[in-house]
Amino acid sequence: MPLTKEKKAEVIKNFGGATTNTGSIEGQIALLTERISQISSHLQQNKKDFSTHRGLMQLVGKRKRLLTYLQKHNLTGYRQLIEKLGLRK
Repeated sequence: MPLTKEKKAEVIKNFGGATTNTGSIEGQIALLTERISQISSHLQQNKKDFSTHRGLMQLVGKRKRLLTYLQKHNLTGYRQLIEKLGLRK
């Protein structure tokens, strides 16, 4: 089930500042994290869905590249974001 417009707007508002600031790195990472969690729950029920698994790996890679960019350019923002999203343990 894809993200609804309302859910996307809420995530962008919480992490990217204004709801119209859809291009912010923090907002993009938060949206990718939401999609990754939805796809992960789908794959727990459908273990043989290999094409979805490939898409999940692509999303994880994209999120990783965005996190690396954010870490290089805004270290405090990076640390706050991973704390909010609970990405690192």
